[in-house]
Amino acid sequence: MTSVHTEVAVYDLDRTLTDTGSWAPFIRFWLTREAPWRVLLLPMVALGGIAYGLGWLSRGQIKSWSHRWLIGPRVAEGRLLAVADAFALGFVADHALAPARAAIAADAVAGRWVVIASASHAFYVRAIAARFGVADVVATEAQRDGGAVMPALDGANCYGAAKRAALEAWLAGQGLTGAVVHFTSDHHSDLPCFELALETGGTVLCANPSAKLAALAADRGWPVALWGRIRGSLLERA
Repeated sequence: MTSVHTEVAVYDLDRTLTDTGSWAPFIRFWLTREAPWRVLLLPMVALGGIAYGLGWLSRGQIKSWSHRWLIGPRVAEGRLLAVADAFALGFVADHALAPARAAIAADAVAGRWVVIASASHAFYVRAIAARFGVADVVATEAQRDGGAVMPALDGANCYGAAKRAALEAWLAGQGLTGAVVHFTSDHHSDLPCFELALETGGTVLCANPSAKLAALAADRGWPVALWGRIRGSLLERA
């Protein structure tokens, strides 16, 4: 596909566009609405958390493990997407940061192609993105089987260097190789994406930065924006 020179504005989701992470709120919503009895399986999730802390499970594996016990081993995609839509309606209303909305709107007015790139599950990130008026998403995909969503990941967990790789693949697939990329995130794990943006001649913004990202921004002279008070999360750190 022929390279197209244009501008793409890429935003991280959790604690960049919102004041909190999205995975734990989604799980709470799912349990409350669809499967309250699955709270009895929380000890299994805790065992997975211990295994992750010991280095026995990767980030992607603990995501699949939690999905298996709290969402289910096999869920009809239509059911899951309907719950995701209902979740996104309240989540964005309660947790979207007004300056983030304004930044996305400004990029759209400027003619930039806006994308949300997140390590969170695409099956609900797309619903959240739609509430921000964003159609394009790069996120962690779950495997499908005969119309059902499975706990296993379809490809890499979209985190760190894997997020950059997924974003580059998306750009290539859209014919946007050579595009100028502008990147905004709160977290130091997104360093590969910050570097991608700078390599394309684009800009970076450290929005609501983690302590490590704030230090990195100070060292490299990157701009910082505080878009609101960010809520800490025991279960979500990036």
